[in-house]
Amino acid sequence: MFTEGMSTGGMDRYSPVELLALFQRAQALFTDRVDAVDPDQWEDEALPGWTVADLVAHLVGEHLWAPPLLAGEPYTDIHVADDIATLLGADPFTGWETAADGSLAAFAEDDALTRTVHLQRGPTPATQYVLEMTADLTVHSWDLARATGGDPRLDRELVDAALVLAEQLPDDGVPGFFDPPLAVPTSADAQTRLLARFGRKDD
Repeated sequence: MFTEGMSTGGMDRYSPVELLALFQRAQALFTDRVDAVDPDQWEDEALPGWTVADLVAHLVGEHLWAPPLLAGEPYTDIHVADDIATLLGADPFTGWETAADGSLAAFAEDDALTRTVHLQRGPTPATQYVLEMTADLTVHSWDLARATGGDPRLDRELVDAALVLAEQLPDDGVPGFFDPPLAVPTSADAQTRLLARFGRKDD
């Protein structure tokens, strides 16, 4: 999901309790978007090269990684399916909810946010990991809403948290992960600035 070249500063803005609450809200936001997908929209384009099904499967996979990572397993020892059919199953909404419930339970364990997870890029504080997951959910909720004709407005508190993460991204984006940011006026609202930082235009 996130990779080399990122700072991990700014984490003192939120307590572990606040981070967990934001993560849960971001999950609920994305769940609402998944629930609103019509049966004939799964093959519609969500992002360049990605269908709606691809996008939801991506999030399912991300959340299946969380429990073993928080249990201390290194990235190299974890095996999560990467094909859409397996990730989504017969009912994509149930597939998403199952993965989301598992990751929320893992982050909600008493000392989970004091741990270190071993990501592809190396050891990372669990507080940083949950912030990254929250930002991912927030931005992809916008993607999914745009793709399916839903409400593209985002929760302001989630936008503010995702902006903390966005400020850690390199100025030229992350090749293979994030496009370079788009230029927006300094007077732009928070959601517009967030989406621009992730190479998206809010219009």
